[in-house]
Amino acid sequence: MGTPVGRDAIAQWLDDAGIRRRQIRKDIPGGEHPDRDCQFERIAELVSQYEIAGEPWFSIDTKAKEHLGLLYRKGRVRGNRSFEAFDHDFPSWADGVLIPHGIFDPKANLGHINLGLSHDTSEFACESFRRFWNTFGHRRYPDAKSILLTCDGGGSNSASKYIFKYDLERLSDSIGLPIRIAHYPPYCSKYNPIERRFFPHVGRACSGMLFDCLDTAVSLMRRARTRTGLRTTVAVIKRMFETGRNATKEMKNNLRIVYDDLLPKWNYVANPQT
Repeated sequence: MGTPVGRDAIAQWLDDAGIRRRQIRKDIPGGEHPDRDCQFERIAELVSQYEIAGEPWFSIDTKAKEHLGLLYRKGRVRGNRSFEAFDHDFPSWADGVLIPHGIFDPKANLGHINLGLSHDTSEFACESFRRFWNTFGHRRYPDAKSILLTCDGGGSNSASKYIFKYDLERLSDSIGLPIRIAHYPPYCSKYNPIERRFFPHVGRACSGMLFDCLDTAVSLMRRARTRTGLRTTVAVIKRMFETGRNATKEMKNNLRIVYDDLLPKWNYVANPQT
């Protein structure tokens, strides 16, 4: 209209018109399994059964790997000066690696993280739950007769790997309880409760802070909480875990896993040896 205006005025007009700065949204599914809806119904049914029976169920997963040391981390925090980090994020400059394995109890709205210092393996995932159960779980649910774990279908708790089922049986033997597994279908791990109700709050508690040492990382993650009652406990697993393990023919032949009739690849139970 021939009248000069500043960028602030234009920015305000754009905001008023709903034209704002926006991030890319990861909403387009990478694929859809034909049994997707059926498995979601099965998971909902199992959760309902366990809650009605007063039995515990947990959502588990491994959070993204973190590095210890003066490496840059996204986020902002209030302070009279900025933290200083290396000008490059070379993993070789880190003082170590953190593997955060999370266990979320939706009924109690409590989360726990075991920080591994070596590798994200099926043995690590099972050891993580064993330590959690022996420290917190059995006290919270002293009369438990069975445990339900919901998890995705890849990584350390892969639905297609016999080694996970083998380690799961050893976990069941250790705690003396049947452990039922329900995997989320491919491309659907974001629907696992831990991904929506626990990990985002852990990320927020640590945002913009340096993991300059292990104690700092533990202290920051323990701060993850919400006004609705979420609280977080954190422990460290210093044991080293071997990579590249595969189930032998003998392991496969001796598995006692009981598969469901409905979608057995995603639903099964590990029973303790009697």
